[in-house]
Amino acid sequence: MIALFTDFGLHGPYTGQMKAVLHRIAPGIPTIDLFADAPASNPKAAAYLLAAYAEWFAAGTTFLCVVDPGVGGTRPPVIVEADGRWFVGPGNGLFELIQRRAAKTRSWDIDFKPARLSASFHGRDLFAPVAAMLARGEPPPGQPRKDDADRRIDWPDDLAEIVYVDHFGNAMTGLRAAMLAPDTKLTAAGRVLEHARTFGDRPPGAAFWYENSNGLAEIAVNQGRADRDLGLAIGSPVAMVV
Repeated sequence: MIALFTDFGLHGPYTGQMKAVLHRIAPGIPTIDLFADAPASNPKAAAYLLAAYAEWFAAGTTFLCVVDPGVGGTRPPVIVEADGRWFVGPGNGLFELIQRRAAKTRSWDIDFKPARLSASFHGRDLFAPVAAMLARGEPPPGQPRKDDADRRIDWPDDLAEIVYVDHFGNAMTGLRAAMLAPDTKLTAAGRVLEHARTFGDRPPGAAFWYENSNGLAEIAVNQGRADRDLGLAIGSPVAMVV
């Protein structure tokens, strides 16, 4: 299986062009659209989102990941294997939390040279072919990397910011709910938010935080929108009050 994780957006040709490459090189291998609206040009926020969602996929899954504001620049193209899952994309911190939380991880610098490489679309011309090769069971086309190469050791284990706003206006943080005590309160946009198990535990219009289905602390408003009602957006800071 190949899972796509990009900031390309829900419209336009980019996802379709990558899928065309995947279908040509790895026909018959299922392709899953995980995120097409990851935090735009924000590898740091996207790293916490990717780590939370990737663990739900079986070992052997290949993740084609493109959140790449430095495309065409000096950032390296990389492959990471973490607990049996493969990740292909830019070496810009996008895989930092994947590597940090894995029990076993290896990485490679991609040395595959496509016949045509656009300066601005490595997702299609470089990362998609490599992801297709890995999904077919081929060895990584590259050289092993040093363990500390391009790591973001200064990034926290949990990010106290909003990293994603979903279709319903719920605001996911980069905090793992399991790291928070049940009586922890979160503050965001000047509001103090108590914990609830689910939406129905709070009256309509009430704001709260809860553990979402992928283990992240998420801020919501019952029958409302946390982004609109609280003024939250990707990058909005969150603080913890015990």
